[in-house]
Amino acid sequence: MNELSHLRQDALAPAHTADIADALVQSSGLRIDIDRRRGRGAGLNPSGRFESERREAFDDGWQTLEELEPFRTEVQVEKPRTIITRNESPDIPFDRSVNPYRGCEHGCIYCFARPTHSYMGLSAGLDFEAKLFAKPDAPRLLERELSRQDYKVRTIAIGTNTDPYQPIEREWRVMRQMLEVLAKAGHPVMIVTKSALVTRDIDILSEMAAKGLAKVGISVTTLDRKLARSMEPRAATPTRRLEAIRQLTEAGIPTSVLVAPVIPALNDHEIERILDAARAAGATEASYVLLRLPLEVSPLFRDWLLRHYPDRYRHVMSLVRSMRGGKDYDAEFGKRMKGAGPYAWQISRRFELATKRLGLGRRGMPLRDDLFVPPAGGGVQLSLL
Repeated sequence: MNELSHLRQDALAPAHTADIADALVQSSGLRIDIDRRRGRGAGLNPSGRFESERREAFDDGWQTLEELEPFRTEVQVEKPRTIITRNESPDIPFDRSVNPYRGCEHGCIYCFARPTHSYMGLSAGLDFEAKLFAKPDAPRLLERELSRQDYKVRTIAIGTNTDPYQPIEREWRVMRQMLEVLAKAGHPVMIVTKSALVTRDIDILSEMAAKGLAKVGISVTTLDRKLARSMEPRAATPTRRLEAIRQLTEAGIPTSVLVAPVIPALNDHEIERILDAARAAGATEASYVLLRLPLEVSPLFRDWLLRHYPDRYRHVMSLVRSMRGGKDYDAEFGKRMKGAGPYAWQISRRFELATKRLGLGRRGMPLRDDLFVPPAGGGVQLSLL
């Protein structure tokens, strides 16, 4: 328990010492040396939950442990058979989405998509932000699926899992190519990102927006640059995100601000300030999502919290659990996004009053679906008759 030595002892009530000890035990032997993970969000790289073996490096005192290299971003090509993912979730405003990448270099410690890396035999920790998968065939697959005779047009959401404008998009340009397919077909699209790189595609998005076919949501988690740096190490700074909102709205692209995630006792006091700043930048809509800690995300977040804000650990996790039925997370529809209980209600009420004061809409502007023209051919085998 020597890692507790740097914590203020008056912050550790006996009732919560076991909880903190539990977090330390889970990270024991798994925490990666800071020189190997510099510039990353996660401090751990545990084995995926589907793996039959669990491996971890340790020093046995015989000086046999080789010096390992830092985690570097590696990109592999993924070749899926289809690209449009459908869902029937009642608490999200879309029924289909596209993800041009798997994993995300932004390294946001709270990212609820981290557990998906386990399906690839990789860790939800550092692997998620360093071992990435690009889908260069996504534009072709998208065009093919839009060409199907049984395709029914609905708004496609992009960026709901991993960020389509993460740093590797500069080189791979998969997102831009998909936008070109959607623009040509007159298909509506809704984008969520925390990257200023989205402004690169203003030429396409502004033309689509003029027809009622596109809108963008910019995620702003905090205005505190230091907090953003540690929590979202490779994402755009808060200032650049606000500037992206300004550029998008000036180009006539409907832009909303997504305050997500709201973390009690860490960034929830910034809700009104974020909304004020986003409205001043030109945002017309706003929404929020409460911190979500499913599966492997919980120990990763708790380890991060212990490293960066040890004096707040007890308070943050206590409030999180008060909104999640005494657990770190509750995946029940209707509760997973907003939580439950008095503190969750208080956050909801504050958000409601702030958006009303600023004139920020909370219901998304509907996009048009009557301009859709299926791509000709699109790789689909044509009928002989």
